[in-house]
Amino acid sequence: MTVRKIDHIVYCVPNLEEAIIHFNDKLGVNATIGGKHSLKGTKNALIHLGEQCYLELLAIDDHNHSVSPPRWMGIDLVKKPQITRWAIQSDHLIDDQKIVQTYNPLMGIIEEGQRRTPDNILLKWQMTLPLAEPEVELIPFLLNWENSAHHPTDKMEVKCSLQFIKFYGKENLENTKRCFQDLSIDYKIHYSKETKITATIEGPKGIVQI
Repeated sequence: MTVRKIDHIVYCVPNLEEAIIHFNDKLGVNATIGGKHSLKGTKNALIHLGEQCYLELLAIDDHNHSVSPPRWMGIDLVKKPQITRWAIQSDHLIDDQKIVQTYNPLMGIIEEGQRRTPDNILLKWQMTLPLAEPEVELIPFLLNWENSAHHPTDKMEVKCSLQFIKFYGKENLENTKRCFQDLSIDYKIHYSKETKITATIEGPKGIVQI
């Protein structure tokens, strides 16, 4: 089985500025301001985890009044900081879309997007669109960066590394396990009383589990 490459992990937070301070205190790194998703009503900051993988701190953009809830990534459902989504890179987006929609017909809608970074670098991507619910989704969304000259991490310094990522579910485990297998995702799903994703990250100040 070819292990799929994690593109990023989505960590939804009630307050982006407080989350940036928290990770600076705990990991010893300053998250890079990513920008705003004007059509989604969210904003983000990124922490490079190495090998073109990053942690995305995602929050509601309170200044964007044109996008009403429910917004993507489960952002309107979270009451505390937590991982709600994760993404893998895909070189065959149509094939992967068909696999995902076999397990959840509502997932897998392909959308193009772009944004400019604060230093005016244009990032462009194709992705399967994450849904507004449930709060935590174990099946990943998929990203293809082939139309972009850069990946979001290309200009970022690497000070952290992803040590572990773990998946826990309470229902439909066999369905989700088969989806993982068909997507060539080599991670186990553990039974739990709640659906959750956890990650262990090492930085200059030590190790943090989220």
